[in-house]
Amino acid sequence: MATRHHHTENHDPGAAPGSCSGHAPKADHLTVTNSADVTECLVMPGTPVIKSEAEEAGLYRDYNGQRYWLCCATCGPLFDADPDRYADAA
Repeated sequence: MATRHHHTENHDPGAAPGSCSGHAPKADHLTVTNSADVTECLVMPGTPVIKSEAEEAGLYRDYNGQRYWLCCATCGPLFDADPDRYADAA
């Protein structure tokens, strides 16, 4: 089971439901993004991630030859602490 985390600082009320501190893309941005460029954060399940934007922001991890995209900076240390847990959920 993934660790859910909640942020109250800098929360963006216009962010997609279930989003992490407003870092998830806006719903209207998701509709115009190529579906191959959209994934879900493994640390915060249900939170969409636009891969290209996550890469620009450094919100990804490469582990065992696979890339994993994250919704926010808080997810990085959580992934790093137990990468097998999240990689196995993929």
